[in-house]
Amino acid sequence: MKRTTIHISAALALLLGLAACTRDEAGFLPEGAEGTPIVFTATGLNPAATATAGTRAPVDGDWEGVQSVAVRMDGTVKAYNVTPSTSDNTSAMLTSDDPHYWTNHDDITVTAWWPYTEGETNPPAVKVAADQSSRKNFEGSDFIVAGEQTVSYGNPTLRFTHRTARVTVALTDRPEESMNVRLTGLSTENENPAVIAPYNKGGDTWSALVAPQKVAQGTAFITCTFTSGKSFAYKMKNDTEWQAGKEYTYTVSLAAAKDPGYTVSEDGKTYTVTSAEGLKNIAELVNEEWKLGINITLTADIDLSGIDWTPIGIDYNHQYTGTFDGGDHTITGLTVTGSNEYAGLFGRIGSGGTVKNVVLEGVQITSDNSLGYAGGIAGWSFKGKIENSSVSGSVSGNSIAGAVVGTQLGGAITGCSSSATVKGVTFAGGIAGETNSGASLTACYATGDVTVENDGTSNALAGGVVGYNGGSSTLTACYAAGNVSGKGSGTIHVGGAVGKNYGTLTACYWSGLPDNDNGGATKVDGTTVTWQTAVDAMNNALQSAGSEWQYELTGELPTLKR
Repeated sequence: MKRTTIHISAALALLLGLAACTRDEAGFLPEGAEGTPIVFTATGLNPAATATAGTRAPVDGDWEGVQSVAVRMDGTVKAYNVTPSTSDNTSAMLTSDDPHYWTNHDDITVTAWWPYTEGETNPPAVKVAADQSSRKNFEGSDFIVAGEQTVSYGNPTLRFTHRTARVTVALTDRPEESMNVRLTGLSTENENPAVIAPYNKGGDTWSALVAPQKVAQGTAFITCTFTSGKSFAYKMKNDTEWQAGKEYTYTVSLAAAKDPGYTVSEDGKTYTVTSAEGLKNIAELVNEEWKLGINITLTADIDLSGIDWTPIGIDYNHQYTGTFDGGDHTITGLTVTGSNEYAGLFGRIGSGGTVKNVVLEGVQITSDNSLGYAGGIAGWSFKGKIENSSVSGSVSGNSIAGAVVGTQLGGAITGCSSSATVKGVTFAGGIAGETNSGASLTACYATGDVTVENDGTSNALAGGVVGYNGGSSTLTACYAAGNVSGKGSGTIHVGGAVGKNYGTLTACYWSGLPDNDNGGATKVDGTTVTWQTAVDAMNNALQSAGSEWQYELTGELPTLKR
């Protein structure tokens, strides 16, 4: 029995040996239980190479700073350590304490990338740092990938390529010693920064790594600001596409630079305007570069005289959704003419958009568009907010017109006033031509005359405060002191405060003509109801509503304070 067992064991050993030889001959490798560890050679980062699609040298020209890469095979990702070559800085060896294995001689498909975050199964979208002023942050913004590469046994080489583009700025004719340089107007796709502080390579040369993107002609993509406060911007001359792996160098002369009239915050979200030209440039950013949500702050009075003004947020697709803070500064000389569908300082304010603390003095706003909306602050506001602002001058439109806003749908108007004359064809109002869809108008007053001229195509409405108040909208503590009139053919409704009301009025008053109101406001006749009576009632209503605004009567008519 024992001898038989030995024979059987020997036979089994022989069979296993033959099997092993067969597997080796078929390409299987016996080393280790899992096969042979795969050691890769990494290439592609050639510091001397001319920039071509798919390859570009990092700032240091070698693999320094790349400690490890992710290597994916058959859906499994493992970290590989990087050992740069001592003789050739264009290559490195990739090894791992927990490697992938060769189990046969077949070609394999490999994807590798850096930087790597544990848990990733695919290369992430390109996302660079906003502050690349340090060498570490500059290099750390690089992103290299060897994507879906076929690797052969005996030659396991991965060629890495860069997924970022490099933008280099070379400045000449510097007028001052100290300055900072920024790349601006950048795409924020995948949460990339709109503004990048580049790395100073020495002298007047700066570089930054950016996500591949298209840059439209006219985009202010380089901004230089000196300690004196002067700021210069450079616009892209032609439509350009910054591609992965390529370097783009721009040489610009500071002697030929023009002050854009604004500065940009480090996060690229706030634009501080210092001049009329700056405000015009900001309008272009919103209307042409789709920067709809930027915040805008005025630091000085602005004179727009002689400027052919294009409203900020020109149409439905370009509704302004940021915050415009006038800082209680005055804008004079605003003139809008022509066939703008939405006419005003702003064309359309969208949901979340806010305009506050601005004085518009002597506006001349007209729109001959038969479907147009005209307003001093904005032609149209959809769920936007207009706060603590005033308008004087004249506003006229072939459809809906209001001294502050043409149409307010939802949202709120608070603490606003106007002395402007208003003329419309369909709806006209001393503050708003139309308030609708749950809009609120609180602590507002108008002293200018309002006229509606009906062309007979539809009913016409005019009111000292609002022409048409509908859709459960509310007017609280508002008054009008101008004359309201209507003429033309067809049905015309005029009211001292409201032309037609389908919402709610609380503590609203008017004086002047006509003698009636179509919304339930109270006439100040100077005998039965005085302005002091009105002030007391309006302030009580404001206090009950929790408003910070109050009226005071120090002159002939009430004014607002908070």
